[in-house]
Amino acid sequence: MDLNEERDLLEGAKAFNPAALGAIYDRYSPGLFRYAMRLLGDQNLAEDCVSETFSRFLKVINCGQGPDKHLQAYLYRIAHNWITDSYRKNVPALIELDETYPADDKRYPESEMEIGLQKQQLRKALMLLTPDQRQVIYLRFIEGWDMEQVAITLGKPVSAVKTLQHRAVGSLKRLLAKDKKE
Repeated sequence: MDLNEERDLLEGAKAFNPAALGAIYDRYSPGLFRYAMRLLGDQNLAEDCVSETFSRFLKVINCGQGPDKHLQAYLYRIAHNWITDSYRKNVPALIELDETYPADDKRYPESEMEIGLQKQQLRKALMLLTPDQRQVIYLRFIEGWDMEQVAITLGKPVSAVKTLQHRAVGSLKRLLAKDKKE
């Protein structure tokens, strides 16, 4: 999105223009949902996160505040803060294995279970990172953002984001290697 389009959307949002608000929601809600789903691993919580993100955004612009630019980064920061608060309030539930897992000729339950366990180990390892490290990993490698976009979202210089990324990748390697030994 170019800067003029973003500026027009933000001006429309601040005027509570339904078309601008709808365009913002349509543009950013799918990415926010994917981001929340990957971090939370629960569809209902991810939907709650997206809903609360836009609710908080509306409250801020209703008070005459909010971003003048970098709308995407601003929305992701709101979502990230909501997710962090959610982790502090709720201990993740244990996942029970379903013995009635449906099998068919095209899928192998063992390989799907292995992939599921690997995802669970990765999610567990990500939760052991600092919130900023975790956000850098998600935005850089899962959402495919460049360093500058991540730096704007975190409110840090690009050099600090590079350092966070380097430390996060190193920590993940150690944590995942440790899980394999156990």
